[in-house]
Amino acid sequence: MLSLFFHTQLQLGLAQATIAALAAMIVVLLARRRNIHLEGEAIIAMLRGLVQIIAVGSILVILLRGPRWTSGLLLTAMIVAAGATSAKRARNIPGAFRVSTWSIALGAGLVIAVMTALGVIDTAITSLVPVGSMLIANAMNTNGLALNRFRSDVVAHAGEIEAALALGAEGRTSVSPYVLASFEASLIPAIDSLRSLGIVWIPGLMAGMLLSGARPVYAAIYQFVVLAMIFAASGLTSLTSTLLIRNKVFSPAEQLLLRP
Repeated sequence: MLSLFFHTQLQLGLAQATIAALAAMIVVLLARRRNIHLEGEAIIAMLRGLVQIIAVGSILVILLRGPRWTSGLLLTAMIVAAGATSAKRARNIPGAFRVSTWSIALGAGLVIAVMTALGVIDTAITSLVPVGSMLIANAMNTNGLALNRFRSDVVAHAGEIEAALALGAEGRTSVSPYVLASFEASLIPAIDSLRSLGIVWIPGLMAGMLLSGARPVYAAIYQFVVLAMIFAASGLTSLTSTLLIRNKVFSPAEQLLLRP
């Protein structure tokens, strides 16, 4: 229908983006009726997302024509940006950005490096950057979920934690149940994605490979490969993050820093 009114790709794209944004804002307005205020965060997120993806698309056109080593610089920048984004889910926890960045670098970065070395991911920029960005983005989301759940649990059980500290328990021991809960909760999306692959959803990567002429069976297998790598990167990121962040909620004197 839109193609009848908009005759260039740019005009069509802007019209599609406008309609999609309106659909998102309708949900935000419905949430507001229940006193859930997401207006500011949602508007900023959509504006940032649109501007960023256009900017990155323009940069990729240039980078994809450059030498292969530039993909390492681009993926490193993505890791730093992902660390900054997911660290916002750990408000008032000192060192959240450092923990997030190192965790994503270890989780997603290690999986990308190993899989590239083994030949699972092609070293060409057109393959390495898109697949690597998917691993980094999912590691970022998993890390954000883990930090948000850990922070919420610690704040909700501050009294119990301080009681355990008063009885002589170590800081890491007093928060260990919440470390475990946050790790398990953060991996729910990755596990559900693997479990529902091909039944609930058909990923865009597989559809793109089919459209480019790849054999259906190979496209399906490689989509599973990507999701398995995402799970590995997300799991390693969350495991590292939850182990590092548990020490950040205590002062050197073993005093709890997070308060309700």
